[in-house]
Amino acid sequence: MTQKDMVSCDGYVAQEPKSMLEPTKFQRRNPGPYDVSMDILYCGVCHSDLHQILNELHNTIYPCMPGHEIVGRVTAVGNKVTKFKAGDISGVGCMVDSCQHCENCNKGLEQYCLNGGPILTYNSPEEGFDRPTFGGFSNKLVVTERFAVKIPDGMDLKATAPLLCAGITTFSPMQHWKVIAGQKVGVIGLGGLGHMAVKLANAKGAHVTAFTTSPKKIVDAKRLGAEQAFMESDAQAIKKLMRTFDFIISTIPQGYDINPYLEMLKVDGTFVNVGALERLEPGIDGMALAFSRHSVGGSLIGGMPETQEVINFCAEHSIKADVEVIPIQKINEAFERMMARDVRYRFVIDMSSLADT
Repeated sequence: MTQKDMVSCDGYVAQEPKSMLEPTKFQRRNPGPYDVSMDILYCGVCHSDLHQILNELHNTIYPCMPGHEIVGRVTAVGNKVTKFKAGDISGVGCMVDSCQHCENCNKGLEQYCLNGGPILTYNSPEEGFDRPTFGGFSNKLVVTERFAVKIPDGMDLKATAPLLCAGITTFSPMQHWKVIAGQKVGVIGLGGLGHMAVKLANAKGAHVTAFTTSPKKIVDAKRLGAEQAFMESDAQAIKKLMRTFDFIISTIPQGYDINPYLEMLKVDGTFVNVGALERLEPGIDGMALAFSRHSVGGSLIGGMPETQEVINFCAEHSIKADVEVIPIQKINEAFERMMARDVRYRFVIDMSSLADT
């Protein structure tokens, strides 16, 4: 790309593993015919952002600019764009492109693109640049129209940003496995993902039980919509809950033993893992699985139609994330607090603070 094909931007990047995020200037492409350009207003801070800048998944490309829970104001659109106009509020989640024509993309399952997977909002190869895609810890973004969603009027924008990852990650499996009113739903883990799972399942009319490792979150879980909440270590409570759940969603972020939770499922119950992206140890008890006809599954964010659906669902039911808004200058402190589990329940960066850098 030539200089005239690019837009100057500001943001924060990690230059190498375990380095602090620091200010940087960089460039994005000008919007093409199908592109939307936006000024970023807010960006959520996801635990996977921390994994990536520390290279804990062993796939980080440096320099790394995180951020995939983005809400912004459209500033320009390409001449083929039909969904947006300048001034609209839009959102971008974990993906900014895919092949757009494989079997899965044609079904609106772009997260499962068969041609090399989707182009992620950050840490994916970006055509025309000698660096990876850069995410939402910046003041501007250019994205293919298909990978932006419309934000309805009246939504709390700072509390809407986490819906683009934490919201869709927990909403999608509930849609796929058809969670409905009256069912008993268990939510394991009460962090950024878990607190959204409780809110969404409650809004669907399910009877929600939350499990947490923090005694302080027991009361909080009920405020969020759970009918009851227990410590994950409470073996007596777990024993009493055996064979009671229709659906359990686990947001635990590291490997763990799922067998005790499978015992809490009814016959034909479903357990879905959305937290740990690593090997789960020990293995599953095949005898118990067969004798209860349990289903064990995983789920990855959601496709673009479903991402718009969760935004609309949250607008209809007045659902928003519980957030703590920070300036970009406090992002390294926020990561330290995340490692200490000191956040209720999502940090969100006010990107207007970049002007003070």
